[in-house]
Amino acid sequence: MSLYDYVQHPDLDSPVVVVVLDGWIDAGLGASAALETIVGARSSELVATFDADSLLDHRARRPTMHLVDGIQTGLSWPTIELRATSDLADNDVLLLMGAEPDHAWRAFSDAVVTLSMALGARMIVGLGAYPAPVPHTRITRVVSTTGAGELADRAGFVHGRVDVPAGVQAAIEEHANSLGIPALGLWAQVPHYASAMPYPAAGAALLDALHLVADLRFDPEPLRDDALAARSRLDALIADSDEHQQLVRQLEQQADAVSENDGGPLPSGEELAAELERYLRDQDNP
Repeated sequence: MSLYDYVQHPDLDSPVVVVVLDGWIDAGLGASAALETIVGARSSELVATFDADSLLDHRARRPTMHLVDGIQTGLSWPTIELRATSDLADNDVLLLMGAEPDHAWRAFSDAVVTLSMALGARMIVGLGAYPAPVPHTRITRVVSTTGAGELADRAGFVHGRVDVPAGVQAAIEEHANSLGIPALGLWAQVPHYASAMPYPAAGAALLDALHLVADLRFDPEPLRDDALAARSRLDALIADSDEHQQLVRQLEQQADAVSENDGGPLPSGEELAAELERYLRDQDNP
């Protein structure tokens, strides 16, 4: 039984598959902001739909019931879709978007990679954002996860061993690399104290990184404008607390040391894993 239904087989030229699935780590809504920019850049066409009944737990992702004067007018069900679009330079792009599956991750990953190969994809790139011990007063860094060393060198990575929970994006990445399709995840580092609020700088940084690793062009400037407003709000909040000001100064010293070492060691894997685990606990216990 197939996990997806073809709607159409578009004529594409070496598309890049961009993966943004709801339900996994997206601190500061960085990946969501990047996806909104990508979707808003050009129109898109539905290529395939995945079997949500097989892949999703509807008790965890319930459909929305629409009522008018007590009369039910329909249900909106969570979906997983593959859509075709293009960037501002007319490069072809496939967007895997919707809900992260609750079940059958191996089968889903195989289906995604099989579809990608059938459509001639040259690369698969997942987008995400996670809380990290970094300050909002410095440039937003993006690090990568991949099975291909040259891609990691291009995007940057966390030094040392890190063991953290994985999303289905990691399963897609691993399976694609095993079959010879370059695949990586791009992760914006969001200040841990700002991870629960929109942090547009993360979305802009992800679009910049997408350009760097996949030569896709989308306009990050509106997100940069939003990021300036978000920074002003954070500055105002932190100005009211000596403790918070001291925290930011310490994080700035660490960030500046990284910059002076020409992109040398990022915050340790232990620090990043601790922040990630804390973030996940917060999501389970809002």
